This record gives sequence, structure tokens and C-alpha cells, in this order.
Amino acid sequence: MARPRVLSGIQPTADSFHLGNYLGAVRQWVAMQETHDAFYCVVDLHAITVPTEPDALRRRSRVAAAQLFACGLDPEQSTVFVQSHVREHTELAWVLICLTGMGEAARMTQFKDKAAKFGESAASVGLFTYPILQAADILLYQANQVPVGVDQKQHVELTRDLGQRFNHRFGETFTLPEPFIPKEVEKITDLQNPTAKMSKSSSSPAGILDVLEQPGPLRKKVMRAVTDTGSEVLFDEENKPGVSNLLRIQSALTGTPIPDLVARYEGQGYGTFKKDVAEAVVETFAPIRERTEKLLSDEKELDRLLAIGAERASEVARRTMATVRERVGFLPKL
Repeated sequence: MARPRVLSGIQPTADSFHLGNYLGAVRQWVAMQETHDAFYCVVDLHAITVPTEPDALRRRSRVAAAQLFACGLDPEQSTVFVQSHVREHTELAWVLICLTGMGEAARMTQFKDKAAKFGESAASVGLFTYPILQAADILLYQANQVPVGVDQKQHVELTRDLGQRFNHRFGETFTLPEPFIPKEVEKITDLQNPTAKMSKSSSSPAGILDVLEQPGPLRKKVMRAVTDTGSEVLFDEENKPGVSNLLRIQSALTGTPIPDLVARYEGQGYGTFKKDVAEAVVETFAPIRERTEKLLSDEKELDRLLAIGAERASEVARRTMATVRERVGFLPKL
């Protein structure tokens, strides 16, 4: 029986993944490569929907790829590639754009959120069509499942709508994907503002734990994390959001259930608790940082691995687009 195919991507918009990326996405991807036909890409085409420096984009694309391998993605088990290396992504996106209504695209949260942040007049057409390119990413590989957070579920629904619309108009072509929302994923929040999601775009540097950060700064950030009045280590998201967030982090990294952690720190106060959280973070990230640095020190080898992934992805993408071109009515190229 064939494994279900899964497709997901991560943007190269920062110099390091952060804890939220690692727990919410990358660690899930590593586990899924054991049970799925896994396709994972560094989505550099999505990255240019906002102003980006070319040299920074190239550097960050390699850094993102190196971290994916360093976190445990196996190039023998998973197809890991850079989005722009497979040109069919943009070709299929244009076909889907021509099937998408203006109102339909305008309802997407990605555009509304970023347009509200930067001003609608500053938002690019690329940002407006971002979810349609995302739909092309998924449909191109005939993915059965897409691992997403709850906030991205709307984009998978758009993908299904567009795939179904194409199938209805031109004949059965695309697999309609299902969102895959792992139950064990916990929302990791900003260390300085524990009611807000940990995010590169909105968190302060002190509120983010970066995967490639050195142990010293990581420990300081955890020790300086906002807690709450009192000194009891309790899981209470309403009254103790800071402590609850640190408990979620420690539980996710160590595998110890939160009730067991609460019992462990009974009567001990925040000091010992925070030190243990910091050590859990350092012990998780240090080997990933070391493997990432080793991969980045040999760019030729890293690029070779990405070329293998791009060729494997292209084989699937070319088959899909050959069918799409024929069904849409494009003349074949002799």
C-alpha cells in the first residue's frame, strides 16, 4: 500500500528557525517522514512577497535547508528542495490564479493580516496571491495531507476549492488534500509577552528562542522570561500565562507530562524551574546548531543535496503540469 503523500514548506525569512517553528512544524515533519511520502520545501518564492535583499535571501535559503537536514530530515527518506528550483510552481500558480475570484482571494487571512500591518497600499499583488501559490505548491505534488496550524487551515480549504474547480471544469486532475493538524502541537508564546504567539514578525528578540542561538543567550532569555505574580509553578493559562508557556516548552522538549512537572517543582519557586527549562532548550538546540554549521561549511555538498531533492520533486511536478497543460488547452511544445 502506497504511503500518503505530504507536502509542506517553510520560509527563509530569518537567520534561524525559532522554537515555535521547531515544535510546530519541523519536528512534526521529521516524524512524518517515517509514515509518509514526504515533500518539504524552502519556499523562497513566498519570501519575496515582502521586500527582501537578494544576498540575504540566498544565505537564508541555505541556512533554512541546512537546519531542516540538521533537525533530522533524511534526504534518502524525504524530498527536500528549494521552491524556485522547480519552475512548475509558478506555472501552476498562474493557471490557478485564473480560476480564483477576487473576493475569494481577498478573504484570505495572510493578505488581511499583513495588509493591516504594512498598509494595503504597500502590500504587493504577490502577497495578495500568496495563498494561490501555496495551493499550487500542494496540488502540484498530488499531496494527500498538509501539516498546518489551525491558523493555516483556511489556505488548505482554498486549495481544495481550487483543485475541485479545476477537476470539475477540465476533468479529474488533482488530489484534494486534507489538513493534518497534529494534536500534540502546543502553541508556544512570546517569552516577554506570553499572550502572543512566538513570531519573527511580531516578537521582540528577547521573546524568541532561536534554534541557532548560542547556549549563553538562550539561558538568559529563559531566565528573564516574564512569569507571573506569586512563586508557584502551576499550569493556569488565564492567570499564569508565562509559567504555563514555560511548562509547555519543557514538556514538549523533554516528553514529561505537564502535571508531572508541576508536581516536581512544588514548593521550589521559579529559579530552579527556569534553569531546568533553559537546559532543556540548550540540550535540544546545541546539536542542531553544530550540525547546521557543519552543513553550511560545505556549500557544495548542501547544494548537491538540494539538487537531488529538486530533481526528485521536478519529476512529479513535470507529470502534473503535462496533464494540466493538455487539459487547459495549451499547445504542446515540439
